[in-house]
Amino acid sequence: METARIALNALNPDVDIVSLQKKLLANDLPKLVAAADVVLDCSDNFATRHALNRACVAGHKPLVSGAAIRFDAQVAVFDLRQPDAPCYACLYPEDGEVEEAQCSTMGVFAPLTGVVGALQAMEAAKLLMATGETLNGRLLLLDAKQSEWRTVRVKKDPACAVCAR
Repeated sequence: METARIALNALNPDVDIVSLQKKLLANDLPKLVAAADVVLDCSDNFATRHALNRACVAGHKPLVSGAAIRFDAQVAVFDLRQPDAPCYACLYPEDGEVEEAQCSTMGVFAPLTGVVGALQAMEAAKLLMATGETLNGRLLLLDAKQSEWRTVRVKKDPACAVCAR
């Protein structure tokens, strides 16, 4: 991990790269999120996704969420700096009935993770540069088997347990 940080820093010395070599706990997240300009969620479980979402809501930080399983992928932006923006829990409530499917048991079409990562990087760059239209309030879905893209609007849930004021 340190080698990757050194290599990336050599490519762009103006970017501050912090390498963490430990398992993050929920109480680590507020401080880390507060220090970030944008948070990318590349995790593979709902508990981590919801913990990141809560930290981003509390810190008013944009969250770029990406996921892939089998041949299906999704990418969304939850820009909590916008008052009408939904959060991850508006889409997937923490107490909701969601089937936990992990790549380790369900598998994932390997090139799909690269597509998701590239889309997340693109959305993060647009947020950082304040340019273009991000996926804020939209869920981008990809069916890689059929090579079909679909976009679904996500509205802020006025009864959301995480972001409702």
